[in-house]
Parts: sequence; C-alpha cells; structure tokens
Amino acid sequence: MTTWVENPSGGRDRGPRGIARAWLEVVTRPRRFFDNGVAAGDQAPGLVFAVVMAVGYAVLLAVVDPGRFPVSGPIRAGVTILLVGVLIAPAILHLLAALQTIALMIVVRDRAGVSETVQVLGYATAPCPLAAVPVPGLRAACCLYGAALLVIGLATIHDTTRWRASLTGTLPATLLFGYGFGGVGALTTLLRAWYII
Repeated sequence: MTTWVENPSGGRDRGPRGIARAWLEVVTRPRRFFDNGVAAGDQAPGLVFAVVMAVGYAVLLAVVDPGRFPVSGPIRAGVTILLVGVLIAPAILHLLAALQTIALMIVVRDRAGVSETVQVLGYATAPCPLAAVPVPGLRAACCLYGAALLVIGLATIHDTTRWRASLTGTLPATLLFGYGFGGVGALTTLLRAWYII
C-alpha cells in the first residue's frame, strides 16, 4: 500500500496541471479515465489528488459553512486544514482502501492490486469539494456521484461487474461519502423536506 514508483508507465501527470486534468477527466469520462489513468504500483498521483480534494473541501467548508467546520478563528482553521492535508486525508484514504481490499477479496477472485484501489478511492472524491456548499441537494448529488465514481472505478480496475463493485463498495462509500463528506445528513434533510421520513 505504500509502494511509490519513480518512473511509472501509465498513471497520471504530476503537478497542478495533472490534478486539474485528472479532475476534469474523472468527472466527465470516468470509465475512460479509470482505464487509462490508473497505473499498477503508482498511488502517488491518486493520493495527492485525494488530499487536494479533501483540503479543497475543508477550505470551502470553513469559508461558506463555518457552522459545520470544527473550529473557529483563522489560526485554528489553518492548523485544522493543514492536519487534513498532512494526516487525516491520507490516513482515512489508506484505511478505507484496506477495508475495500478486504471486501474485494471476499467477492472478486482475480483483482488488481491495493495501490490501484487506493487510486480509485482517491479519484472518486473528485466531486466532493463542492459538498461543502450548504445546499443539501448539491451536497447529496456530489456524494452520490462520488459513490457512483467509486463503483465505476472498482468495476473497471478490478475487471468485475458493477453489481459486485456496488456490493463491495457499499461500506467504504457510506463511510467516505455518507459520513466524511456529509451525504447522509444531506439526504436525510432532503427526505424530511419531501415528507418521506
């Protein structure tokens, strides 16, 4: 899970331009992106991408919805955002990748490696910075699209059906998008507004 490739074949470009291109491609053409943009043993671009998305979410949350941000004041907010980028996002990504790998081991016999799973989880967070905007419909849509990207990525990378990818991705998607990015709360708010619950 901690393998880094110095000169990978395939995978994503590095730097801000590479992150921007990856974001645009994964949001608009996910199947093609996962086919061409994930390289075996090279999780660095996917990890950096996930950290950038998490930091973007934290910054936007601090600016547009400070009531949901865990701290107040510019210094505390800066320290919290730094912790998100350096410690929290990488740790959560790798813990969820381990959980996702265990689920895949149970259901999918011939599968790709752990580093590919890390990358799929990382790139699936592409829509989530916008989940910081305090609009339940937008937050729910971002989280649902992130979960859909995870399923598409798992099915593509691990060469399995979408049904199996959905089955194995349910728990990681619920933890990451439902609770981490607030999708469950947004969906609950919407369902209450529509008098469904």
